[in-house]
Amino acid sequence: MTELELHELRREKWRLNGKPIRTIEEARAFLEVVGFCLLYPTRPPALVPTFLGAWCGTDVNLPTPQKAFSDPRAQEATDMMVRVLREQYAYEATLFDEGSKLLVAASLFPYYYALVGERNPKQAPRPGGRSPYSELASDTYAAIQRGGPISKHKLLETLGKGVSTSALDKSLSELWAKLRITRVDYKQSEGAFWDVLYRWAPDAVREGIELSVGEALSALLSKYLDCVVAADQQEIEIFLGNFVPRSRVREAVNALLAARELEFVRVGSRTLVQITPVKTDPVPVQRGARQGRNF
Repeated sequence: MTELELHELRREKWRLNGKPIRTIEEARAFLEVVGFCLLYPTRPPALVPTFLGAWCGTDVNLPTPQKAFSDPRAQEATDMMVRVLREQYAYEATLFDEGSKLLVAASLFPYYYALVGERNPKQAPRPGGRSPYSELASDTYAAIQRGGPISKHKLLETLGKGVSTSALDKSLSELWAKLRITRVDYKQSEGAFWDVLYRWAPDAVREGIELSVGEALSALLSKYLDCVVAADQQEIEIFLGNFVPRSRVREAVNALLAARELEFVRVGSRTLVQITPVKTDPVPVQRGARQGRNF
């Protein structure tokens, strides 16, 4: 495989070949094919597709999250994303920071939850010295649990006048990072709507809790390689290192290589990792079958 062939294979799978998604059915199919994607491209670019790129059918001159608000294409893509979330065809999470939205296909989400989510999601988050949750995050969770799905505007009213918008955003991020809550809708007049994840997607959360970390990591690793066609060790670790320590990613890659579920492939001057192609047995020729003989 050449670098150009790899590039073209990715462009086709990521819908960057001039064939943009336009319907919710196409959006759902795209997400199931790639498994996960960012909403907008990042700088420096991450080796993962973007929903905006698939919506536009190209990766040329796409805005980053900081500039998306002024681009009508980004608004159209976001509107479609909201429909996808509303129908539970995918779930939204954060990747590098609050501005990097990661969409995870519904079929893949239990594996993602197994790595990132809480094992006892119905237990209310408690603030403390070693806790990742602040006092406000705990109060925010309680308000969403009582009144969700609830808009950000309504949350500010519920929590009281002493809570600023920036403080609420920080508490929502704390809860979202551990998949305690999720965005389920958006309305222009009220902003994003939030609900506790175990109530919004009980089956996906239940399935994720029952999965082991090793099983979930292997599934995500395989899907990532299917999404990008082939990648080097560092690229794999950079992406999956957002969810688990890179040492765990390295161990998972080595285990799958040893099991021959993954293999090395030469691409140009680089040695990359790909999913081992399925070998099909040749169809046996039946005895007596006509093979161009004249009778």
